[in-house]
Amino acid sequence: MTKYDFTTIPNRLEHNSVKWQEIKENPHKLPLWVADMDFLALPEIKQSIHDYADYGVYGYAYVEDSLIESVKNWEKNQHQYEFSKESLILVEGVVPGIGLAIQALTKENDAVLINTPVYPPFARTVKLNNRKLVENALLEKNGEFLIDFKTFEKDIVENSVKLYILCNPHNPGGRVWTKEELLKIGQICQKHNVLLVSDEIHQDLTLFGHEHHTFNKIAPDFKEFSVLLSSATKSFNIAGVKCAYAIIENKNLREKYLQRRLMNNQQEISSLGMLATQVAYNKGAQWLSELKEVLEKNITYVESELHQKTKIKVMKPQGTYLVWLDFSDYKLNDKELDKKLSEEVEVILNKGASFGQAGQAHARLNAAAPFSLIEEATKRLVETFAI
Repeated sequence: MTKYDFTTIPNRLEHNSVKWQEIKENPHKLPLWVADMDFLALPEIKQSIHDYADYGVYGYAYVEDSLIESVKNWEKNQHQYEFSKESLILVEGVVPGIGLAIQALTKENDAVLINTPVYPPFARTVKLNNRKLVENALLEKNGEFLIDFKTFEKDIVENSVKLYILCNPHNPGGRVWTKEELLKIGQICQKHNVLLVSDEIHQDLTLFGHEHHTFNKIAPDFKEFSVLLSSATKSFNIAGVKCAYAIIENKNLREKYLQRRLMNNQQEISSLGMLATQVAYNKGAQWLSELKEVLEKNITYVESELHQKTKIKVMKPQGTYLVWLDFSDYKLNDKELDKKLSEEVEVILNKGASFGQAGQAHARLNAAAPFSLIEEATKRLVETFAI
C-alpha cells in the first residue's frame, strides 16, 4: 500500500511552468518534455514551505550545519559515500556548477570533452565560456549507450583535452555506468591529466535493479582530480527552489572553485532551496522509493506498447525518468518528425537534435507523470506510428 499520491494531475498552467506553457494555445497537447515531474511534491516539503511563508520575513540566510549534515548523511546512507564538511560547496544548480568548474579549472580556448548525445547545456556552457568543444560519440549496442574507450582516449590526446564532463546516470539515454566503465574513464583521465566533472543529479533515480556508483568511490585517488555535482531537485521535483551542491575533495581544486564562485557572486543560495533540500533528505526516503515504482511501471508500459505496435525503438533507461526514442525507421527528417509529433500526435517531446548530431530522428520522453497521462501519450504515439 502506497503512502503518497502519484495519481493526481496538478494544474500547472497558472504557475509559470516552462513545461506546461507550451499547451496554452492548444490544451489538447500533452507536454512530456522538460525534466521535471508532474507529481505533487513530498508533503513534508510543502508543509515546511508553508511554515516558512507564514513567518513573514524572507531576508538573507546562512547555511546551517544541519543542512550540511543532511546532505552528508544522504550521500552516506544512499550511496555509501563519505567526505569532509569542507568538501561540500552549495551552488544554485548543477548547470551553474558546471559553468563554475569550467571557469575555475580551465582557460579560454582549452579543450573540454563531452559524450554525445547528451544534455544540451553541456555543449552550450562550454561554447559560451569560449572553450573548445570536443564531442565524443557514444556507441549504441543492444539498446544501450556505451563509451568507445579507444576513440575516447584518442579524442583526449589529439585535442589536448583539459576537462571532461561526465553524465552519470546519463541523460538522455538513462545509462547507469558500471564500476568497470567508470574505472576506465578515471584511468584515462588520470593518465592524461584531465580533470573530471561528474554530473550525478540523477543518482537517486536508478531503476530496475541498477546501482549508481559515485565516481569518487571507484578508486582512492579519483577524488584528487574530480568535481562531483548533485542535488535533491530532480529526485524530489523541487527544481524551482534552486539548490545543488559540489563535492570537491582536492583542496587546490576546491579553493579555485570557491574563488570563482565568489568572483561570480554566486555564493548566496535560495532560502527555500536550502529548506526543501534538508527536508527532502531527512524525510523523503519512502517517497522516493514509491516514486521509483511508479516510474518503472510507466517506463515498462511505454516500452512494451511502442515495441509491440510501432517501429519506434525505445532505449529503456537504467536510471532517470527519461526515455530516448528512435524514430529513424520512419525516414523522417527532424523537421518532419517534429511537425508530426506536435500536430498529429499532439505530444510535446524534447527534440533529439538538441542533444547533438547523434540525436537526429530521435526524441526524449519524460515518463515522470501520473500513469493516466503516460497512457494517453503512448496511445497517441501508437495511433500515429502504428506498424
